[in-house]
Order: sequence, then C-alpha cells, then structure tokens
Amino acid sequence: MNFNKRTFLKASAASVATMTIAGQTLTSSSLAAASNVQANTNKNQSSALKTITNTVKGISKNERFERISHAQKLMHQLDISALILEPGAAMDYFSGVQWWRSERLTAVIIPREGNISVVCPFFEEPSVRESLAVGDDIRVWQEHESPFILIQKILKDAGLDKGKVAFENSVRYFVMSGIMAQLSHMQHVSAEPVTRGCRMYKSQHELELMHKANEVTLLAYADVFSKLKAGMSQSDVKSLMHTAQGQLGGKGAWNMALFNQASAYPHGTKQKQTLTEGSVVLMDCGCNVHGYQSDISRTFVFGEPSKRQRDVWQTVRQGQEIAFEQAKIGTQAGLVDDAVREFYQSKGFGPGYKLPGLSHRTGHGIGMEGHESVNFVHGETAILKPGMCFSNEPGIYIQGEFGVRLEDCIYMTKKGPQWFTMPPSSLDDPIGKLIKLSTT
Repeated sequence: MNFNKRTFLKASAASVATMTIAGQTLTSSSLAAASNVQANTNKNQSSALKTITNTVKGISKNERFERISHAQKLMHQLDISALILEPGAAMDYFSGVQWWRSERLTAVIIPREGNISVVCPFFEEPSVRESLAVGDDIRVWQEHESPFILIQKILKDAGLDKGKVAFENSVRYFVMSGIMAQLSHMQHVSAEPVTRGCRMYKSQHELELMHKANEVTLLAYADVFSKLKAGMSQSDVKSLMHTAQGQLGGKGAWNMALFNQASAYPHGTKQKQTLTEGSVVLMDCGCNVHGYQSDISRTFVFGEPSKRQRDVWQTVRQGQEIAFEQAKIGTQAGLVDDAVREFYQSKGFGPGYKLPGLSHRTGHGIGMEGHESVNFVHGETAILKPGMCFSNEPGIYIQGEFGVRLEDCIYMTKKGPQWFTMPPSSLDDPIGKLIKLSTT
C-alpha cells in the first residue's frame, strides 16, 4: 500500500508541475485530476516545464518616483539632508541600478528635495546607465580622482552643505569615512528609518511579484518530489530544483537539500548523504521574479514515514499554524516566536533555543532580499503592520536523527496575516498549495 500511495502522490505532483493556469491551487484533488490527464506525458517532466513569469511586469519608472518621493517625505520628517546608497537592494529599489560593490565606488545620492544623482567610475558609466530607471544625472570620476569630492559637489549644488547625511548599516567604513571627511559641517546618521520605512511595507505590485516567485518555487517542488529516487545524492536533488525553478521563469535560484542526519543541521553539514528508504529530505529553496524573493522549505520522507517522523513533522506544522495565528496586526513580532516556543516546550522540545527543538528564529522579513527586517524572534518589539512580509519556519532539529522544517511566507493585511503558499497538511501530501493573492 505504501509503495502505491507514494507512486500516486509523486505522479500527481509531477503532473501539477506542468500546470500554469492562473490561480490554480495545488490541492490533492487537482493533483489527482492532473495525474489522470497527464498519464501519457513524457516521463522526463522537467523538459515540459514552461515559464509562468511572463504574466507579471517589473517595477515601473513611476513606481520608483513614488518611492523616492516617499523617502524624501521621511527625510523631511527626520531632518535628513541626503541619503547615500551603495549597490544593493536599496539602490535597486529606488533607482533601478543593479551593480556590485568593489573598491571603485558607485553610489546613489537622494537629496531631500529634487532629483537623485549617481556617482560611478568613468569607464563604468555606460553599463551603470543601462539599469538606471529614473533620472539622468550620472557624474563620473576618473581613476586618479576622488569620488568623495564628487559627492560633496553634488550636495553643494543642491544647497546641502550642512545637516545630516544618512547611510545604511551595510555601507562600508571606507565609504562613509571618505565621504564624511569632505563634509566637515555635516553629521552622519542611520538611513534605516528611511529605507526600512519604505521597503518594509510592500505595495500590491510587490506582493504580486513575490506571489509569482512563490508559485515558481512551489511548482518546482512538485516536479522534484516526483523524481526522487533511491541512490540520489543531495547534489542531485539540488540540481533538479535549480533546473525546475529556472525553467518556470525564476531567476537567481538557490537550493538546499539535506538528507537523513544532515537534516538536523538547519544549514547542513559536509557529511555526504544518500537517499534510501525512510530517508528524511529537508529542502530550503527560492528564487526571484523581477527582484522579489520566494523562500519555501519542505520536508519529505522517501518511503513510509515512521511514527517518530510523522509526530515531529506534525508538531512543526502545528508550530507554523500557531505562528500564523499569533501574527496579528498590532502585535509585537517577538511574541510570534514566543508562542511557538511555548507550544514546543509543552511537547518536550527546548526550552528556548535548546536542542532538540527550534534553534533559530521562527521567521524573518523578506522582499527584495531573502532576509530583511523585521524578524519573528524573541525580544523583537516592532509592531506588525499591513504590508509587512515574513517567512514562517519553526523547524525542529534532533541531532543524530533528523530535522523537520516547513517554511511558507506570509504577508500582513488589514485583516491579519495571509499565506502566499498554504503549508501541506501531512507527510502523505507534502507539497501544499498556492493561495490566491488578497487585495485587502
């Protein structure tokens, strides 16, 4: 009976991975129907996967102008004269510029009034301009010149030779110190209240992009689950997932697959593991669609799960539901983590971060970056508000045996939390389903 059930579920998962109908949810009934329809399909289902991301568009020029305007309002409220951004998510968020950090400074300057400016090396200007979505003020510096003096000139031209200059926490020391050496009449402050004040609260369009990224990853899981075979290595499974997400249109796919005892380490070990009957398979995977991330974890058992495996898996699933129910508008984010740990302790895990149990936070913020503020972690006092997005991943890890992590992302609405993807209900139906995006 076990073999037939597993074969049926895996065939169903493979079939649904080829479905690209908008709004289709991955329920058990749809899996079964898809299995019948696709019975004669080529066994190599990955080759049948098609992109599903061409139904969504990236962030527009007008949206970036609105973001800059919002940032400037916050800068006025905080009495900040200018914001300096290095390459990364925030630079992309406001300007569209996608670049990397090196010893040669490229920076975006947002004054509290007026248009943004970009500073970059002379020879990089054509490449930097390719992704610049707003404005056209790119000022270049030659190899023998100082970009910091150029930034001083930009601020002087804008009438900003005093007040506060804001830097994100990730800005490198040599950049901040180099700039401030030229701005003796100004003081540096944190830019986090501005950048977080914008990026933490996702627009409906941003939610649509994250929803699509989660759809890609969930469909890829269905495809990979259908292909698990005895003797596979962790690398084999990661490769399958990478291919599936890419074929479905996901960009920048990342994948982790942990078998057996390795699954008890949240981010793995160097131990080589092979898939055998009864193996636990813990996967943590994601991709991006137009720069917005997914992050989904699934735990399978290859073969018939033991009672121990079922019990721990179901406890983690209950932990996810407790976190979801606790994540109410107006609640401190840290209380979500506290509620999960209290439940786990009642089941004999923990206390706190002690193993066996949950050795990491219950969840993290997510958006353009896989990990953003705020976190579901003990002591976090930030209040949950509409537009915030989080992972919900209260795993349990039993070293020497196995680990279980289920991770689905949620977004906050005025009515409370909503799932991007609904977690699976049991180890016998381990994929879950896509939930229609709420507009409230």
